[in-house]
Amino acid sequence: MYRFFESLIDPLRPSEASQPPEKTPAFFWFYLEPIKGVLLTTLILSGIAALSELYVYIYLGRILDWMSTTERSAFLDTHAVALFWMAVVIMIVRPVSLLATRAIINLAVAPGLSNATRWQNHRYVLRQSMTFFQNDFAGRVAQKIMQTGHAVREAVLNIIDGAWMLVIYLIGTALFFMDISSLLLLPVLIWMTAYIAVVMFMVPPVRRKSARLSEENSALTGRIVDSYTNIQSVKLFAHHSLEEDFAAEGIRRQTVAFRVLMRAILQMTVTLTVLNTLLIAGTAAVSIGLWMADMISVGEIAVANGLVIRLNQMSSWVLRTITSLFENIGTVQNGTETISQPLLIRDKTDAKTLEVTQGHVQFHSVGFQYEAAAKSGKVVQALDFDIKPGEKVGLVGKSGAGKSTLIDLLIRFHDVDMGKITIDGQDIREVTQDSLRSNIAVVSQDTSLLHRSIRDNIRYGRPEATDEQILDAARLAEAMSFIPELSDPQGRRGLDAYVGERGVKLSGGQRQRVAIARAILKNAPILVLDEATSALDSEVEAAIQKQLSLLMEGKTVLAVAHRLSTIAALDKLIVLDQGHIVEVGTHAQLIEKGGLYARLWHRQSGGFLGHT
Repeated sequence: MYRFFESLIDPLRPSEASQPPEKTPAFFWFYLEPIKGVLLTTLILSGIAALSELYVYIYLGRILDWMSTTERSAFLDTHAVALFWMAVVIMIVRPVSLLATRAIINLAVAPGLSNATRWQNHRYVLRQSMTFFQNDFAGRVAQKIMQTGHAVREAVLNIIDGAWMLVIYLIGTALFFMDISSLLLLPVLIWMTAYIAVVMFMVPPVRRKSARLSEENSALTGRIVDSYTNIQSVKLFAHHSLEEDFAAEGIRRQTVAFRVLMRAILQMTVTLTVLNTLLIAGTAAVSIGLWMADMISVGEIAVANGLVIRLNQMSSWVLRTITSLFENIGTVQNGTETISQPLLIRDKTDAKTLEVTQGHVQFHSVGFQYEAAAKSGKVVQALDFDIKPGEKVGLVGKSGAGKSTLIDLLIRFHDVDMGKITIDGQDIREVTQDSLRSNIAVVSQDTSLLHRSIRDNIRYGRPEATDEQILDAARLAEAMSFIPELSDPQGRRGLDAYVGERGVKLSGGQRQRVAIARAILKNAPILVLDEATSALDSEVEAAIQKQLSLLMEGKTVLAVAHRLSTIAALDKLIVLDQGHIVEVGTHAQLIEKGGLYARLWHRQSGGFLGHT
């Protein structure tokens, strides 16, 4: 039986990872539309349960009147049929509808809706550009994903358990009071008007204050995660106190936002307490007056006052629920500002799969600048060069010359502002990003590994690879010299050992060798080496260079290295300076030319003392 309810909502249902709407109502509908049948059923069952509970009070009033007007000996004979249907409502309809509602909420909506929202948001955010992640805290983005899923679920439950129940009770109570006496309805109408005013004028500010608190919560999480992510730097510079101050500022801001929200909630609570007190007193006074005028019975007085007391109890709970609803709407509204941002780099609607037949890479008058550098001019300016099939080309230049930018443009972390980049004649903006990057293997200087096993990190290059293929790649990358000795606190060893967040448990050279093994396993036709051996010592680098030479055979290679000795033997070197190509040629040709490359070479080969 449990599985039936649990199967009503599949949090991992197949769907396109499309952009969630930026407007809050549309954002909610985006996630609720697929489960509208489940939600409608829940509302119907919840409504039946609320009406059944309302009728329990009415039944008690009727039984009280019957007991005062019917002989005891004739009581069952006179009211048997009515008592039977009362029992059906009380013993069957009410518990069945109530339990069915709770089963759907607890087993389907509660776990399914929040995780379905998180799953879809995560899938979309994964497709955001590198710029998106570079401009934000990873912890903050993760917090938005998690809390928005929770808030969507809680908002829906607030409506089902709070607002919807109150509507049913108010309508039912109003109809019953009208049937007894319109005068009895007067205190309820006054209370209802004031209650609506509270909801309209006092609750919306809570939503805004809640959105601010949500933002401060995310910012605080981002500050703390940022310290943990960079814990090595914190300890190297002995800046524990600095990080404490950094987090303390976030906590202060979050505390202020929290207090502002709690003040608003307390104001609503005080107002509602006054209204509820007046409702009880007013209903009691009117009902006593009507009884004294012989216009209502004792049973009707009991029902009227019982319903008002129940409404009183519900109103505080419902107001908290409605307040929570607006808080959650505020949280969702705040989350959409991060989650629903349009993708900066997206595939065209008719994007094709990249077909690499030769590996001919061409840069056609390529120009690019980062948004932050808009005033300082283009980082890359009208670059024209090509890498022929199977050719090994090195990019050389001082820091900031544009080398890494060219690599980012080739793998389409950014789109060019002018010109185009083609592979075998295909504009990389016209093909899918997945097919582009699946044909390019990259080994970068900043090698960060996933907090998973060594096996999983190497297999990232080719998910379908066998253990034998993984071991072969590790051997070629000279990684088997340390992998068998690895272990983690859970007792996993060798290929099964976890490497820590971003591979922090491994040395820089070990991380680099795992990354090289990953690239070897991928075996893509285009190879990009961005300071691929910068973290290796000379002995290991010499061993790796032999394997990289084997890896580069038959591939188109674009390599970047500040250590010029590692790329001096490549087929062609392109020297960049301030976004321009200033020299092109082999190592020997550039040395003979005596330009920028020759000066860089002499500085490295002759040490740092001497003139450049």
